[in-house]
Amino acid sequence: MATEKTLNDLFLDTLKDIYYAEKQILKALPKMARAAQSEEGKAGFLQHRDETQAQVERLEQVFEMIGKPARGKTCEAIQGIIAEAEEIMEEFKGTVALDAGLISSAQAVEHYEIARYGTLIAWAKQLGLKDAVPLLQATLAEEEATDKKLTQIAESSANLKGKGKAA
Repeated sequence: MATEKTLNDLFLDTLKDIYYAEKQILKALPKMARAAQSEEGKAGFLQHRDETQAQVERLEQVFEMIGKPARGKTCEAIQGIIAEAEEIMEEFKGTVALDAGLISSAQAVEHYEIARYGTLIAWAKQLGLKDAVPLLQATLAEEEATDKKLTQIAESSANLKGKGKAA
């Protein structure tokens, strides 16, 4: 008979998932920065790379709090989102729409992360992991701020440039 799984197990499983995702994002962000055509885009991706490193360190603190090793678990969702970003980088390289495509890929990542961190916060509260909550909330706030910044860049420049010349 299968062992009964609890919210603790689910919390750990999701923590491993987002840890793996953040590590993959760390690898993808420099590639996205190199591909971006605007200086604003390049700088934004590199800044988020530094922020992501701090997020990984916060996750490692949460693993420590619950007495588990900081280990990732393959996250197929983030692998798919990153594969789509790589496809956009290849298919739209050198075009006016590249930066808009990169931003859309980055927002897909942010939305995934926002969903995961929101869930982890709710579960941490339910499980009485009081010290983990502020760490997870700090990361959620950064992810939400990055999403807003990406929207601002898209709306103020990348989408407009991506339209190209009027037909």
